[in-house]
Amino acid sequence: MKHVMPIADRPPIIMQRGAGSYLWDNNGRDYLDFVQGWAVNCLGHCPPEIITALTHQSSQLINPSPAFYNPLMLSVSTQLAQLSGLDHVFFTNSGAEANEGAIKLARKWGGIHRDGAYEIITFTHSFHGRTLATMSASGKPGWDTLFEPKVPGFVKVPYADLDAVDAAITPRTVAVMLEVIQGEGGVIPAPHSFVQSLRRLTQQKGLLFIIDEVQTGIARSGALFAHQHYQVQPDILTLGKGLGGGVPVAALLAKDQCSVFEYGDQGGTYNGNPLVLAAVNAVLQAITAEGFLASVHHHSNQLQTLIASRATEWGVTECRGMGLLLAMQFKQDVAAQLVKKGLSNGLLINAPRPNVIRLMPSLRLTESEIQDFDMRFSLTQQGIS
Repeated sequence: MKHVMPIADRPPIIMQRGAGSYLWDNNGRDYLDFVQGWAVNCLGHCPPEIITALTHQSSQLINPSPAFYNPLMLSVSTQLAQLSGLDHVFFTNSGAEANEGAIKLARKWGGIHRDGAYEIITFTHSFHGRTLATMSASGKPGWDTLFEPKVPGFVKVPYADLDAVDAAITPRTVAVMLEVIQGEGGVIPAPHSFVQSLRRLTQQKGLLFIIDEVQTGIARSGALFAHQHYQVQPDILTLGKGLGGGVPVAALLAKDQCSVFEYGDQGGTYNGNPLVLAAVNAVLQAITAEGFLASVHHHSNQLQTLIASRATEWGVTECRGMGLLLAMQFKQDVAAQLVKKGLSNGLLINAPRPNVIRLMPSLRLTESEIQDFDMRFSLTQQGIS
């Protein structure tokens, strides 16, 4: 372990095998995984259709170079365009890279259509990635002093405050960038009226509307894309995490009128390679299958009903979120203790804020796994107040 760069406080266990909602370490102990790689493994660990897709594709073609079309680049782009209602798709390796591309695309568009406008309005407690530009765009507390100097051009306003957005717009403004559910911020859904009003405001002011769905897209919210709950459509959309079901891939989508990159403006050695897109294709077939979204809603309701029934016992003051991106909030800052004790009870959970536990289980969650969560979390919260 000493040669692995210490960029996270990893526990001294080694995960060796995964299947569905469970992981096993090198000692054979099982863990109910309600993190799933931070909402990455949308179909659970090692889903058979992704294994089949990767195995088949690896024997056909892995990476012919992004300088050439490949069949899956064409077919998966078409699927995403049809599902989203947007026109152009650029594949990346991570959500941060997709958001970086969205920032570049907006600035390019502003240079052409808004007299060089380049500023993007973002929100407090937002999270858009860990590149220099996406960290500068994020409103995560404490990041404002990291890795100085910051990339300029981001104006932050309070989340879900339409008047603050309106007041922040200047001739330099080119876009507004929004997470309709702030995942890292503590699973905070934006009010319906705010999102709809923000869409109207951007249209009135001639600004681009960028929606970051790296965490919330690909059925995580119970809809194919979380912005569909709000009956709005962005000009630019970013996807990641669940898009590849565990394989590193993300995507930048844009309407034709703002898709202004010229040759050489954007690229990437591995972008759009058929190996990862075979996994994306398998994921899209799964989540668009009849009954899939209904199952996500059903098990979301079951999990929320359980949490409500245990709220007093567990000390939960609020349960919020959509689909299978949920949060339990507590009166006290006990989340770190719960994560640590949960690990000792074979339960993997996440604490995005000191008093919040975030749940991101497989979208194929079952009733028996919800019962297992009940047992393991009940053990975990005992003695913590």
